[in-house]
Formats: sequence, structure tokens, C-alpha cells
Amino acid sequence: MLIVVHIKEFWDQLSPETQQWLIDNPGTMIVPRTVTAIINGETGENDGVDAHGGTHLTDEDQHFIQEQAKRVRYRSGD
Repeated sequence: MLIVVHIKEFWDQLSPETQQWLIDNPGTMIVPRTVTAIINGETGENDGVDAHGGTHLTDEDQHFIQEQAKRVRYRSGD
């Protein structure tokens, strides 16, 4: 069974550090269990965990994270 999370829906609930991890890893399809645990703690959600403790991102959320990464790079002038 494929379990997914919808990062886009919870973006504003994530700490700047968690947002930065996602921005620094914009191509990730599966969020590691350590980051998943942080996300679940920050959002109160626990539904998006697979058998290994990770989270699968939807295509929509991968695109959203990539757009956030582009926005941050644009702001910083990179």
C-alpha cells in the first residue's frame, strides 16, 4: 500500500528548518523516517508513514517543493 502525505497542505505548519530540509532535497520522493517524525510532530498527522517510517510525497507535493526551492533561490539571487 502506498502511503502519501500532502506537504502543500501543511507547509505553513512546518518549522523553517523542516521547510529548509525539503527545499534542500527537492527531488525526494520518499521523506526519511527521521524527517517524517518531525513533520508528524509539527502537523499532528500520523497517516503518511510507511512500513519503514518514511513518507511518500505526491507528484503535486514534489512540484510544490520544487517551486518553493526555486522561489528561495530567486530571492537569494542564486
